[in-house]
Amino acid sequence: MRYLLIALFSIHAAAHSQERLRDYRVDIGVLQPGPLNAITDVPGVQVGHVTLTEGDAIRTGVTALLPHSGNLFQEKVPAAIHIGNGFGKLAGYTQVKELGNLETPIILTNTLNVPTAVNAVIGYSLEQIGNENVRSVNAVVGETNDGYLNDIRGRHVTETHILEAIANAKGGMVAEGNVGAGTGTICFGFKGGIGTSSRIVPKKVGGYTVGVLVQSNFGGVLQIAGADVGKQLGHYSDSFKYSPDGSCMMVIMTDAPLDSRNLERLAKRAMLGLARTGGIASNGSGDYVIAVSTAEACRIPYRRTRNVYAPPTLRNEAMTPLFLATIEATEEAILNSLFTAKTMNGRNGHTIEALPKEKVLELLKAAGKISPGKE
Repeated sequence: MRYLLIALFSIHAAAHSQERLRDYRVDIGVLQPGPLNAITDVPGVQVGHVTLTEGDAIRTGVTALLPHSGNLFQEKVPAAIHIGNGFGKLAGYTQVKELGNLETPIILTNTLNVPTAVNAVIGYSLEQIGNENVRSVNAVVGETNDGYLNDIRGRHVTETHILEAIANAKGGMVAEGNVGAGTGTICFGFKGGIGTSSRIVPKKVGGYTVGVLVQSNFGGVLQIAGADVGKQLGHYSDSFKYSPDGSCMMVIMTDAPLDSRNLERLAKRAMLGLARTGGIASNGSGDYVIAVSTAEACRIPYRRTRNVYAPPTLRNEAMTPLFLATIEATEEAILNSLFTAKTMNGRNGHTIEALPKEKVLELLKAAGKISPGKE
């Protein structure tokens, strides 16, 4: 119960104190974001967090993403996974690769709690009404390593926490920063966390929405809107003052009708968004992208009524606007994870400072990256 109260308080506080990149008139790209500038701008998408902060060493959590609110095993959705760099522990990859669909919620947590999350998702799926005779479940669970701030060896995430995150999942505003699976993460040597963003492509090319959510825990040389912020802050040296290793989980949801082949093409573009922030997909980084189409007409029923399945799907030529939307939303989601995260103390007295926003904004203003507006 104490964990749950902490989680609910953290979600409420974070959702009402977020200062995101656009709040400072820094616009990324040319496409317009959705109303919330979040993955939940995609109709039907739900996000839930459980945040675990206790004592001086527990700094971790869970984030759950649901493409729709129905029975995902009975109404699977087209999906694909792209591996940018495979130093990670993503569960469920091979079946998504082979069959091109997703049949469970997507769970993000820390590295050593992937097995716990898998077991919880299996139990959740088996217990849903309609799944009484199911004998195989492909749980998709991603992770990053939060062991600098968090007592990761303690494996404090339980199956109950996973189920709470799924139960907490809802549409609307998404809490960012030090919440859920981003509680103990580090990005570019600053406090990282959960970040999200969205883009809407013009109506003449479909008017579809692309939403991205990231769990940022990686390194490189930070860039914001093309400005070399990391270099100017002295947050980089030839010997990498701050480790470039880590990981980044990126989840893309779109209401565009896409098959798994074009979803994989879409997923590859998220790595371009990561690169635009200065990420380098280092040797020790697990950079994974999960892409899902939420289009209702593309759902894949578990119970077969006929052998031919012919959902609508966009032509290859229609993908380019969605590629751009993915790149921009991924870039901004990562930057939002930095802008909304707060300084955190953790295991063994370790402290990771938040991004120094005042200094960063001075650099961005000098570089002409802040749009005109009221001061």
